[in-house]
Amino acid sequence: MDGSTLYDSDFYAWANEQAALLRAGKLDSADIEHIAEEIESMGKTEKRELVSRLRVLLHHLLKWEHQPSRRSNSWASFGCQQPRRKSETHLRDNPSLKSKLSESIADAYRLARRDAAAETGIDEATFPVQCPWSFAEMTDEGFWPEG
Repeated sequence: MDGSTLYDSDFYAWANEQAALLRAGKLDSADIEHIAEEIESMGKTEKRELVSRLRVLLHHLLKWEHQPSRRSNSWASFGCQQPRRKSETHLRDNPSLKSKLSESIADAYRLARRDAAAETGIDEATFPVQCPWSFAEMTDEGFWPEG
């Protein structure tokens, strides 16, 4: 079975085979096209992860701002501080994603806005259409939007 066929039928076996070929320096036998696709896919996964982490953070910040009666120290710690740290860490671990930060914030905010409206019952139109906070504000552990 050639590498390309194995790629379609048993990804785990294909991945191990390709790793062994690369380590042995047998590039002429490696399934270069699929390896390149998988590497690109890994990069896209890292961007999706950044958007996901920002989405959680923005969702919590919107709820914090628009539901002042529900604020608590434990909720603030779990709801905002952990997502702040995770967002910063993910960006620190993948510094080239800084070039995609504006786009990622916009994508995350669009989703967080919908999430916050669905969870709180507050009309989506109540929330700003565009993210009102910078990345620095969002990740600042002392920043709390006031509603």
